[in-house]
Amino acid sequence: MAAVALEPWQTAAPRKRRSAARRPQPREAAAAPSRDAEPEVDSGVVLRGIQKAREDLLLSDFWSSALETINGCLTKQLEQLKTPVEPLSGAFGNLHLDSPPDESNVAPGSIPGETLAMGTCPWKCVCYGIGNFSTCVIARNQLTFLLLFLEKCQIPRSHCWVYDPLFSQLEIAVLSSLRLIVLSENEEGKRSVCGEHTIFYMLHCGTALYNNLLWSNWSVDALSKMVIIGNSFKGLEERLLTRILHKNYGYIAKILKGLEEHQFPQTSQYTDVFNDTSIHWFPVQRLNQLSMDTWAFWEEPDYQDCEDLEIIRNKTEDPSTTDSNLL
Repeated sequence: MAAVALEPWQTAAPRKRRSAARRPQPREAAAAPSRDAEPEVDSGVVLRGIQKAREDLLLSDFWSSALETINGCLTKQLEQLKTPVEPLSGAFGNLHLDSPPDESNVAPGSIPGETLAMGTCPWKCVCYGIGNFSTCVIARNQLTFLLLFLEKCQIPRSHCWVYDPLFSQLEIAVLSSLRLIVLSENEEGKRSVCGEHTIFYMLHCGTALYNNLLWSNWSVDALSKMVIIGNSFKGLEERLLTRILHKNYGYIAKILKGLEEHQFPQTSQYTDVFNDTSIHWFPVQRLNQLSMDTWAFWEEPDYQDCEDLEIIRNKTEDPSTTDSNLL
């Protein structure tokens, strides 16, 4: 395969593929256009688009403000668990916001930032629902933010798992060339942190995906080790009827008093990209103050009576909803 070198990210570009169509809205999913009618986009074009988005993001006020918000939450989250915070603080202190990492000592073929990251940061990362970044500017900016975030936190890309059921083969190849781990199975958000500090990056995802994630980690120990960057839970509480929230998304409803939420900064440049986005973490003190009844009920959500679920279900579990619901 031909090598594609993009500063400051060096990747090996896959062979040409057809890109996916724009991410459909929930009610458009069943009528998604055929891939045969899609324009050709090669990996080099996609990677150059990501590089351009990176340059723009680094120059924006939004990036520095958002990074400051995330840094504050992650530091407090690690402090509550008595985890040494020096590696995290060092990561933010050593990497400047207005310049790429020094590549003078980077071995050929390696990814700048990846060598520095190994063994220095306690976090792992899972990304759901990033969308068709090869054709959608919003999705491309969200992916670019993720890559920069991993770099600044010194989280190895090999410690970041990504999944979207709408990824095209081209997009899967690009993500793999960037050394991210592309999941092959639709987990529906049902992933346990397994005792490890984990950041879930899931912007503009269906509400059920957040609810499933909470169910999969329904204990003080697990929740205290996770951070969610995604749709504002406060916003969900305000938009949904109380009856609907408790009936269909009970784990979100029950955890509202056990979390701390910080809204992402709002700027005109990235309004469509990060609107309604917050970072959520779960202070142990707040979790311990929840009633015993909160933890007693722990049944897997089924959503059988839920309209507009807005996630794509795992085909092996519920094939009837796969074409009509969107992640």
